[in-house]
Amino acid sequence: MQMSTHTPPLISIGMPIYNAGPLLAEAIKSLLQQSYPYWELLIIDDGSTDHAIANLRQIGILDDPRIHLFNDGNNYGLAARLNECIDLAQGTFFARMDQDDVALPRRFEKQVAYLQKHPDVDLLSTRVNTIDGQGQVNGSLPYELEHTSLCNKPWRSIYMPHPTWMGKTSWFRTYRYATPAPYFCEDQELLLRTHAQSTFACLNEVLLHYRVRDRVNIRKLWGTYFAVYQLQCRYFLQSNPCHLLPATAVFFARNIKVLQTWMKQSLV
Repeated sequence: MQMSTHTPPLISIGMPIYNAGPLLAEAIKSLLQQSYPYWELLIIDDGSTDHAIANLRQIGILDDPRIHLFNDGNNYGLAARLNECIDLAQGTFFARMDQDDVALPRRFEKQVAYLQKHPDVDLLSTRVNTIDGQGQVNGSLPYELEHTSLCNKPWRSIYMPHPTWMGKTSWFRTYRYATPAPYFCEDQELLLRTHAQSTFACLNEVLLHYRVRDRVNIRKLWGTYFAVYQLQCRYFLQSNPCHLLPATAVFFARNIKVLQTWMKQSLV
């Protein structure tokens, strides 16, 4: 089913990319295969140096009129590019999509139906399975379904996988992403900052395959955990100091996990 070029999109999909490589084609194809057709895809190239976009042009993936590509040759970072996507969005709803993940065919259909049925919900995620570099399912991510259960232990993180997000464009424009963004955790910062004034939910259905690299970047993993802990401390000092102790316990538990991962990879 093709969308009429005269039909305004209900969904604007933000996809900043940086050196996306060959997995970008698979990610975009998963959007082209959606059962719900009324969307626009906003691809902002954040100063890539590979040839992923040129390859897409060669195979015709970018010919769909719903796909809009922006490239100014600069590198501003993910959070800044996401805010640009939010500013460009024409849809009532704004959705996230990463450059290497795979959306299942009914993702948009199911999320739009839920959001239209529950107008009080500002931001909706879905359950996800994890996949390896070859696209094979190898696990799943933790989840909670309702706002209270999602947010009642903010020191452990709010379990809403960012590539599954769809929410009101007006909500994204009100709160936006923090810039400069904390190290690889701009989404957790946004959730932590807004959860007390918002309503979150998660669909009880796997609607996206989340790519997990076969080999973990230890420095990046530790840096992300440390950045999360820093922003939690700043937030809890102002809102609820009692949460500092469990946040610290979680941080040390994650440090142990990083050490175990490093030892395991060192033995390979």
